[in-house]
Amino acid sequence: MFRCRPAFLFVGLVSFSALAANSRPMDEVSSLDTEISIQESSRIEFLLSAGSITGFQGRYIEAFSQVELKSQDKVFKADYLKYDLTSSSLSASGGILVDSERMQITGDKLSYSIPKHAGEIINPEYLLKDHGARGKADKIIAESSTKFVVRNGTYTTCDAGAEDWYLEVEELKIDQASDLGVAKNTFVRFKDSPILYAPYLDFSVSGSRKSGLLPPSAGQTNQSGTEFKLPYYWNIAPNMDATVTPRIMSRRGVQINQEFRYLSEILASTVRTEYLGDDDLLNDSRWAYVLAQQYSWGQKLSANISLQSVSDDSYFTDLSDNINATSLTNLPRELGINYDGGWYNAGLRVQNFRTLQDPLNLVTPPYERVPQFRLFGTKKLNIGSDIEFRGEVVDFDHPTLLNARRDVFYPSLKWPIRKSYAYITPKVGYHYSRYTMEDSNAASERQVPIYSIDSGMTFERSSTLFGKSFLQTLEPRLYYVYIPFRSQEDLPIFDTAESDFNLAQIFTENIFTGADRINDADQITAAVTSRYLSNQTGEEELRLTLAQRYYFSDQRVGLDSNYVPRASNRSDVLMGIDGRLNASLKTNIIAQYSLVEDQWERSSVMFYYQPDLDKLINVGYRFTRDSVEQLDAAMQWSLFKNWSGLVRWNFSTRDKQLIEGVIGLEREAGCWKTRLVAHRFASSTDEYATSFFLQLELTGLSKLGINPIDVLKQNIKGYGKK
Repeated sequence: MFRCRPAFLFVGLVSFSALAANSRPMDEVSSLDTEISIQESSRIEFLLSAGSITGFQGRYIEAFSQVELKSQDKVFKADYLKYDLTSSSLSASGGILVDSERMQITGDKLSYSIPKHAGEIINPEYLLKDHGARGKADKIIAESSTKFVVRNGTYTTCDAGAEDWYLEVEELKIDQASDLGVAKNTFVRFKDSPILYAPYLDFSVSGSRKSGLLPPSAGQTNQSGTEFKLPYYWNIAPNMDATVTPRIMSRRGVQINQEFRYLSEILASTVRTEYLGDDDLLNDSRWAYVLAQQYSWGQKLSANISLQSVSDDSYFTDLSDNINATSLTNLPRELGINYDGGWYNAGLRVQNFRTLQDPLNLVTPPYERVPQFRLFGTKKLNIGSDIEFRGEVVDFDHPTLLNARRDVFYPSLKWPIRKSYAYITPKVGYHYSRYTMEDSNAASERQVPIYSIDSGMTFERSSTLFGKSFLQTLEPRLYYVYIPFRSQEDLPIFDTAESDFNLAQIFTENIFTGADRINDADQITAAVTSRYLSNQTGEEELRLTLAQRYYFSDQRVGLDSNYVPRASNRSDVLMGIDGRLNASLKTNIIAQYSLVEDQWERSSVMFYYQPDLDKLINVGYRFTRDSVEQLDAAMQWSLFKNWSGLVRWNFSTRDKQLIEGVIGLEREAGCWKTRLVAHRFASSTDEYATSFFLQLELTGLSKLGINPIDVLKQNIKGYGKK
């Protein structure tokens, strides 16, 4: 369904009330007046000026040479104009111009009946001011105040004299009352060559949703061969629609994809399905579905359903051209209900997973939660303290591993003391956990008190950086945690892992995610942050952070029996730089350095340079000792004659292989763009997916071909925005 509106703004071409007579009597040989007003009763309707004006009283008025007829919202110009007072109709010829706030039309001849709102203009050329669109036709016929017909017309958003593309239509009918446009025998021409033909098209005049075919797309992938898609959009109701897309793949067959959406005051629902009846390469049917529903009853009670699955483990690697999909391992399925009580939040959910296995890299499926009850709350007390509570009761189920119920209750109390220049927040909590084994009903408990003090100060001064004035802050922070040791070797592990060591984790009590392990701790974290704030807006331009943790005792709790105790009484040093170095250059640097080993443990260094909308370079390096070494570079850069180069290169120097790559060309030609993009990425162990995208975007009309914009935005940070 084309999104063009080639004629609907012709509405109101001429829309006058019936005219009665001239403002003053004229006999048959009236003198050559050059300006008169034409009025109905006492209300002036038009002001007519010309080189000469004559007429016959009560019958007609004629105007010659530089005729201009002004109404409240339009101006008409012509070489000659005749107004028939008996029929309230007008005719004009020679240099016709109709000018209004939104539209301008020129033509050779104009005739119009004001009472019937009907008439025609011959050889018109039009300009839609709001859209920058223009075109011409043999004739535009007004059938009523809301119905128009365009004969042998064109439509384009290109500048005059540069019609690189245009829509050519034999007949276009516009009915504003029913919000319907119907085009017959329509060609889309690019560089004067037809690239698309439709014998019949209908569309919404106002641009609202309407059932019909959407633009087709075509492309190439190494998994599926040549592809062709032709979507059909079904506007079922104002709050309900569906899109059905046949996908023809030369190597695999025909896949039918559909998306259904529904929205009401209570429910927001989306259902997506994909079905390939017979994959020619596997000789089997393949399918996928996603169901996402969100229920809301007022502001407090809500529920959600999230279901998704695929027919086989290699579905995404075979049939998707998106690295986010091909990297999926666990597809969550969840039903939940939630209650927001203001200072507390309670929820109940059931959750399991569809685990996709790579034969060369098998993983253990996660535990199911059948069910899980959660309660979180924070409330301020009158004594100046805050009470917090986190708790859950969850049954963990697994087909091959130990099953049990875990009860967790963690209340805490903190006393925040704040001044404009400093703060200190003591906190005390009590963490209780109980595990009840399914097979034996044996129970294990863990009771751990947790103490912490968080404190910081803020100093400010005027400063200069890179020749620009700022308000600079210096913000030291100390965070102390004490947790006594509790033996936990007999407790199972259901959903717990060790957190990454980073600038967020270093200010947390527990180094583990989940509740199966609570580390013992007697430690303090020291950090200092300096921020550069704009003097004009107060916004943060640059942030520099340095942090390290100091241990007063050895940590004895590990994730499992393979735990290796730390060899030092201090952590690695964490460093971070994030912000804008100047108007065009931004950076994000995170580094972890071991003073004990005297070497870098991890680092991520990224620079983003964007001097203009279509010029950007991103360069980065990621390193994790003994596991990751990656170079990452991306570019969008103007080359010549409106052509831009597009590149993304993410390469593992450790494994000496490409992780993801994009190369392409994009041309911006004012009223159209074209993009040619190749995308290659590791879809699974020792396998690559390669896709080719070719798209022609006709501004104000449609996008033809497979859309690579999501791929470009995902791979080239900053693409399409400044």
